[in-house]
Amino acid sequence: MSSNQNVVICSFYTADDYYRAHGERLAKNLDELGVKYVLREIQKQEGEDWADICRKKVGFLADVCAEHPDKKVFWMDVDCILLELPEYIFNSTADIIGFQRGYSSPLSIGYDRRARFWEPSFWGVNATPLARKMIAEAYELEKTSTIKATDDYFMEEAWRANCDNMTFQMIPSNAVVGMGSTNADSTGAFFKFGSSGNVDEFRGKVEQHSGTKGGLRKRALKFAKKLESKLPDQTSKRLRLLADTIGITGVLTTSKLNPESQERKVDLNLVIDSAQAGNSSKYEEAKAKFEEKYLPTQMELSTIAVAKSFHFYAAKESTKSIGLVWWAKPFPGNFGDWLSPLIVSQYTDKKIFFQSPVKIASKKHMIGLGSIGRFIKPNSVVVGTGISTDELTLAKSATYVSVRGPVTARVVKESGGPSVDSFGDPGVLISRIFPVDRKSTNGKVALVRHFTHKSIPLVLDPNMDELDIFVSHPDDIQALVHSLNEYERVVTSAMHIFITCQSYGIPCALITFEGFEDSVHGNGIKYGDYAEGVGLASISPIPIGLNLNKVDFDHITTDHKISETKLDEVEAAIKKGLSYLQ
Repeated sequence: MSSNQNVVICSFYTADDYYRAHGERLAKNLDELGVKYVLREIQKQEGEDWADICRKKVGFLADVCAEHPDKKVFWMDVDCILLELPEYIFNSTADIIGFQRGYSSPLSIGYDRRARFWEPSFWGVNATPLARKMIAEAYELEKTSTIKATDDYFMEEAWRANCDNMTFQMIPSNAVVGMGSTNADSTGAFFKFGSSGNVDEFRGKVEQHSGTKGGLRKRALKFAKKLESKLPDQTSKRLRLLADTIGITGVLTTSKLNPESQERKVDLNLVIDSAQAGNSSKYEEAKAKFEEKYLPTQMELSTIAVAKSFHFYAAKESTKSIGLVWWAKPFPGNFGDWLSPLIVSQYTDKKIFFQSPVKIASKKHMIGLGSIGRFIKPNSVVVGTGISTDELTLAKSATYVSVRGPVTARVVKESGGPSVDSFGDPGVLISRIFPVDRKSTNGKVALVRHFTHKSIPLVLDPNMDELDIFVSHPDDIQALVHSLNEYERVVTSAMHIFITCQSYGIPCALITFEGFEDSVHGNGIKYGDYAEGVGLASISPIPIGLNLNKVDFDHITTDHKISETKLDEVEAAIKKGLSYLQ
């Protein structure tokens, strides 16, 4: 059977308004997909807690399986949704199929203990294009690399470079003689390797199996989050401010790797560190060495690309420099975040060094564009910075030149800081940085998604093109800006694309996607904060369905243009901010 009719989705929910509403939403979702399902409302008995309810899933799932012996049965949490059910899911030949813990990449499976993902003594390659591409790339690397290495080194390189796009099935450990555990239902061992090693037995039984990756740092972060959740709201805000201000956030969220992965990371870090330092010769040498030694993964290619952008600003021909805070990730860079160094760079000849928001700042520095107000430090010079939620306490003793809008100004004041009356997101200056004579258009619509929306499967209108938000280098940002100006209209879920459109006067619809309203960080105050800060009516993203053919964009499109007076004000704020960094 080659349709989703061989699949049953099952879930249950407790008899309360919140979960009952999610049950109704899931039923509607599955009806639209044409998927058979079993949804059951259960009663919470006296004395039962959340853990007692969760364990009922085991028996419930067993019952559904017994009732549908010829179907694939999937459990799904009732507060989730399905956008589609791909063929490789409903026609999977795997016994068990699902997400890895944390929805993460195969690169993290056992990598805290092993240097390779695959055991080289037995594995197969299919005739599929991706599998053959992996082998071809491994061979190409082996032919061109001068390092001394064995075959599994190059195979591992090719696997790492391609694994995010490949489906895979793991052979159970009990298929190896002497490994795993067996019972009457086991398929039996079929493979034996030449080793006398044995699998370690569990040293104790616990409620949940836990890994050791991250060690003390991971346990400290978990404890800190647990402690914060139990504190009064105002105390929690103060502790979070302290952690962000002195750099604890960055320390606790960094993890350790196994020796080989650590060496690879050190080599890659040398590329980005030398780029951030503006050391051109060291940067070029480290980049060439990494590309000769490894077959870069997509993530590593993104890191190399963003290193080029860091280098552009840090290697300016000047003997003076300033530190600037912006949010550099996700690599290769999010358009809105990377407007900050682009715009500030236009008003100074000094080198611009990246100051991480989550690390200690020993020198006075500027913090500008972005919803990164929570990372303002006492020695920050604040120009146009915003926040994504007003449930914060901001550093009161920073030098506040301007902020994004009146909401941020209110939080500064409530935190004990000064009154700030100069508003405006520095992103509005993009039309002065890259002037465009917008005369005629191509008559089409451009779609630009927020990076958290990139994986949503959308149905685009035939008259719509999608443009990529992941740009960081000035040349790429300029190219994107020019592309936006070629279109009749822009549809976006990214605030700084919307801001860019208002800077040029491009008709634009600010949207989000139904079911994904919470994907973008924050409580939504940043949109109104921005709009009021530049003298426009408050605005919020309009939720739309995933089939863009069915959306009437005429009714949600605005064509506002930011005044020259406001642009002058924002420009003056940047110049004033820079004067504090002489």
